[in-house]
Amino acid sequence: MGLEVHVLGTSSARPTSIRQVSGSLMTCDEGIAVVDAGEGFQSRFATQRKRMKNYESYHLKSSRVAVLCLTHGHLDHTWGVLPWLQSMALDNRNQPLLIVGPTSSKVVESLLENNTLPDGTPHSDLSIQFQFWHKLGGTTENLGYEVRWVLGDVAGEKWLEFDTKTGNVIELPNQPQPQGWRNNRIDALVTLHGIPSCAWKLSTKEKPGKFDRKRAIELGLNDEQRAQLAAGDDVLHNETTLLAKQFRGDDLPSISAVISGDTSEMAPGITQLSGCNLLIHEATFLNDWTKHAEDYMHSTAAGAARTAIKCNAQHLVLTHYGARIKVPNDSIDEAQEVLANTDIRITAARDGDRLLVGDDGSTTHLHWRDDGWMR
Repeated sequence: MGLEVHVLGTSSARPTSIRQVSGSLMTCDEGIAVVDAGEGFQSRFATQRKRMKNYESYHLKSSRVAVLCLTHGHLDHTWGVLPWLQSMALDNRNQPLLIVGPTSSKVVESLLENNTLPDGTPHSDLSIQFQFWHKLGGTTENLGYEVRWVLGDVAGEKWLEFDTKTGNVIELPNQPQPQGWRNNRIDALVTLHGIPSCAWKLSTKEKPGKFDRKRAIELGLNDEQRAQLAAGDDVLHNETTLLAKQFRGDDLPSISAVISGDTSEMAPGITQLSGCNLLIHEATFLNDWTKHAEDYMHSTAAGAARTAIKCNAQHLVLTHYGARIKVPNDSIDEAQEVLANTDIRITAARDGDRLLVGDDGSTTHLHWRDDGWMR
């Protein structure tokens, strides 16, 4: 199946006539990871779900969402969370949901020491929003399905979970993974913004190559023998040992997709990657507004391109455009200047687009065109 990303919002700060605020779906064979849920997220999810039903062969089911990954606490990335959770309760959801996001080391230490927030915690810190949502009914007890609320100091690799029944917090040994996931994982990556923030990476495990079933049949192997070879066990046939590894193609390497969230260019968690197939990176400003990008800890399109080079990305997708950017043509041009001497592919996302990463690592950008998707 590979990976697929649905981009449900490409606007920064506020909606425009043609763009909505942040929210994306990252899908794999084990479920869906939602990355950010700004204002109106559930409506956009429903629209995309209807499009997939009408134009594609598989459905985007809310029941398959296993985790909500928040990049930071600014409301254009979070204001749709609680309404969506409550709607899933009305739909009688019974699957567990993990909600995870970044906070500061001071918040983590203070909560673990005395279960209080330190003085001066920014109002937009996710720790404050989590507690606010709990008071408004965002708990397992009120929603009727299991919700785990987890915050972490991403750089310090220290994670805690809120016990909404007792009001206590529990330190976790590591960043938790969605329940039941064995072949895919999510990872928080340190980014640079005005409040605690992170990017999110979805990656697959390395997979064994394709089993040569045709050859096994031609050798006259029965069903049990073929099953043994497919499972990796050698088989004795006609006094000859058949090696399972000789019936497999080359292993398929891990594939990955990264969504940056809001960040200055060259975020350390992203640039430290040894490579990624798909990097979806914010490009709030053009070069003329570089000073604004620096002051407000956002990226230019050129900065996103420099980040893509540093992390050895295969395909860079721009998103999160400022209101001054009517169409992303100039963003593409400025990023392309930086990427001119590289093999990195560059495209610009629009609301409703789909981005596919095949098992072989190849990428495809499908643009929404009102009556389906086109390359």
